[in-house]
Amino acid sequence: MSTTAAYDEVLRITRREAKNFAYGIMVLPRPKRQAIAAIYAFARQVDDIADGTLPADSKRAALEELRSSLDAEPRDAVFVALADARERFGIPREPLAALVDGGLQDLDQETYADFAELRSYCEKVAGAVGLACLPVYGSGDTERAETLGIALQLINIIRDVHEDRQLGRVYLPQDELTAFGVNRLEPSPEFRELMAFQAERARAHLAEGMKLLDSLDRRSALCVGTFAGLYEATLDRIEANDYDVFGEKTRLSTPRKLAVVARGLLR
Repeated sequence: MSTTAAYDEVLRITRREAKNFAYGIMVLPRPKRQAIAAIYAFARQVDDIADGTLPADSKRAALEELRSSLDAEPRDAVFVALADARERFGIPREPLAALVDGGLQDLDQETYADFAELRSYCEKVAGAVGLACLPVYGSGDTERAETLGIALQLINIIRDVHEDRQLGRVYLPQDELTAFGVNRLEPSPEFRELMAFQAERARAHLAEGMKLLDSLDRRSALCVGTFAGLYEATLDRIEANDYDVFGEKTRLSTPRKLAVVARGLLR
């Protein structure tokens, strides 16, 4: 497969599966847009395996095969594009392998004792994405890139409480569930207080992570600021709905997404 065709495919995957990322990367120059899409498409493969319907042993084997493919001759579109992006921008192997570690952790761990344990998981599945993307953006601020990734994952956890529970996973720290008197994941005053606490933590990480923009060129900063703004707008909507995350999944309308993009352009 040609590199051009491979990049076309990872861009299609990103537009189809990751609307927030797609809105963000559309402001990047084409080579950077292609590279970020290649990273996302690889992360999507990891997620699809970990959250899919295969038996656990088959999932484990498939995830390990993804890890091995990072060092092998690329055969499919995702790895052709990713190999080219790694060579072009110097994307390190370690954060990509960490994504696989996060997928494997989802097979073995269903709950998290405290935030320190959850943060370690978030570093693998989201902080690693930030670190992989950092060379594409042209920054060396690894600490804030990782923190921003963790912030976005914390917002995902808030949004996806019900969906994750259906997969048999509870990411909310167990000690905090106990401290807030939440015995069951269902609407209640206690649950809303717990979620407000989680939202405050996510916003603190987001504020610190957004300092990454100071080290980026204008278009890269606009990209990162856009998808971070879309996640923040999602959190705003969850808060406005009084943390009712048990019905339809919270999504932003196209006009609202475009408004976030427009605000970034005007900054």
